[in-house]
Amino acid sequence: MGTIYVYSKLILRPRNDFKGRHFNGLMIIQAVNWYLRYCLSYRDIEELFLERGINTDHSTLNRWVLRYAPLLEKRLRSYRKPHCGEVRIDETYIKVKGQWKYLYRATDKNGTAIDFLLTAKRNIKAAQRFFRKAFKKDGLFAPTHIGTDKALPFPKTIQTMKNEHILANHCVHETKKSLQQGIENDHFRLKRGIPRNGCFQSFHTARKTLKGYEAILWIKKGLGFKGKWTINEQIKLIQSIFGLNNNIPV
Repeated sequence: MGTIYVYSKLILRPRNDFKGRHFNGLMIIQAVNWYLRYCLSYRDIEELFLERGINTDHSTLNRWVLRYAPLLEKRLRSYRKPHCGEVRIDETYIKVKGQWKYLYRATDKNGTAIDFLLTAKRNIKAAQRFFRKAFKKDGLFAPTHIGTDKALPFPKTIQTMKNEHILANHCVHETKKSLQQGIENDHFRLKRGIPRNGCFQSFHTARKTLKGYEAILWIKKGLGFKGKWTINEQIKLIQSIFGLNNNIPV
């Protein structure tokens, strides 16, 4: 069976995302995808282009990622599946300018992506910001079960979210270690490219680049599309999102 695309929300139209760039859009998106998908540095990608006779600079590649990674994440949000109701929430560490920052992430028990938020601190305010972002502003339905570790901010945050009617009163909070294994493995999949590239040099850079890492991970998971989901289909989807490919197979 061929790949079945759920493109009811995807409107293909010419975009001005690459207006004023000295390189064509396909090349730019290829570079961004390479950086976010594989364990490559900007200098590695610079050499790959030089092998093809294309002279570009690693600083230019950095600007491309900071420009287009957040756009990719933003445009993919409407294609994510609703979660199954049983949510796993955890935070992982991201080094920014030599200091550890905190990346809150949520998936359901099947690994379906829900949301993420990079914060400077790990406290109740940060946890509440993440819950509001994940369950108030987003269109995915509210969870019936939430699994977390035993960090102190979570019980108070969940009760606050119930008081604000962001979470239902019947939502169950669980802190079993076994429930967190899936999302901890998901952290590893997200962060596998980061050590190769070194720590982020600013919070601004980290926030924008992590949006791209998350977006590529959403694509790898399939975004609910049925049938085969090869790298070729994934690249065609990325190109289509930026108006670069109108030949969508069905």
